[in-house]
Amino acid sequence: MTRTTSAVARALERIGRLDPALHAFIEVWPDEALAREREAVARRLPLGGLPFAVKGPSGIRSFAARRLIAAGGSPVGATSVPGPGTHWQTWGLGAHGRTVNPWRADRTPGGSSAGSAVAVATGMAELATGSDGAGSVRIPAAWCGVFGLKTTNGLLPSPDRSGLASAGVLARSAAAAEPYLRHVLGGGGPDAAPALPLPLQLPLPLPLPAVYSEDLGFAEVDPEVAAVVRAAVDRLVAAGTVRLLGRDAALLDPVEAWTAVRGGSPDAPEAVRVRRTNDERLDALLAGGALLLTPVTPNRPHGHEGPGDLYSTALTWAFNLSGHPAASLPAGFTGDGCPVGLQLAAARGADVRLLAAARAVEDALPAAPVPPAAGRAAAGR
Repeated sequence: MTRTTSAVARALERIGRLDPALHAFIEVWPDEALAREREAVARRLPLGGLPFAVKGPSGIRSFAARRLIAAGGSPVGATSVPGPGTHWQTWGLGAHGRTVNPWRADRTPGGSSAGSAVAVATGMAELATGSDGAGSVRIPAAWCGVFGLKTTNGLLPSPDRSGLASAGVLARSAAAAEPYLRHVLGGGGPDAAPALPLPLQLPLPLPLPAVYSEDLGFAEVDPEVAAVVRAAVDRLVAAGTVRLLGRDAALLDPVEAWTAVRGGSPDAPEAVRVRRTNDERLDALLAGGALLLTPVTPNRPHGHEGPGDLYSTALTWAFNLSGHPAASLPAGFTGDGCPVGLQLAAARGADVRLLAAARAVEDALPAAPVPPAAGRAAAGR
């Protein structure tokens, strides 16, 4: 293996070419990354120097990063998160400036795992770690046209005392996310997470039972976003991948409950009522191994000035309150060239089954294209 042909070297070349315009990274570690790759190859570690990115300045110390490094992964850098003092609805601030969407530079990539999504969408890393307290993995995955998974709350260590945030991963596809689950969730040893069944390619009989909801009973969804997701669901049904069940997904709007829990008042009466009601309804919806399918966001990627009064989290944060694993897959594009995500949610602890279902869904939908910025970089090599 040479420096010019190794996976890490290629990732670093793309970072040098693309990041001055995309602003996905706050730090890059070329010497350390190449050294880790050489060691992983020499020791024949299973990931063989796989280049990955970590979320934010503390990402390298996360449980997931430590597990990936132990398996032979090579972290190439830390990705952007919202800048200090910014409102939670603002997105990423990289070393060169505000993080931009690789499909449209005038739009946000989503957040708070902003740089992680941009890095994997453009090939600057093969996968990236993230964390999701209200949609912070799934929203940027949707708006950058990649795969994103929020794991079951509590399955992996999290510094978030509220219990809302869960570790996650972003990758170009569900298939490309498998190394994360295999080595972060499935490894042994004293620093391991609870064991999950492996191998990850579980034999799922098709069609998969599923419930489709455009709005979860309360959200106001952009009609074009809804149409893109509905078309993807119809394609899954026609392909024999999904069988829709006649269950009504009518949840209570979690905004006040989420805000109370985040603010340190999980026992507030309204928060308790909403969580109990939604837990009961979700248990009924997901009974028998069913999936719940929705748009990831009610809106398309907005400009860098922010979404105004609209909550991009409207369809994601219910699963942070309930703890269910949920994923975002590319569903298509709106007419103005913005990616749209299809959200899949599954029963608590069914993370491996959810990834297997996501792979089946992915196989039945058109392959996600490469963002224009990444295509230009490839052509210029």
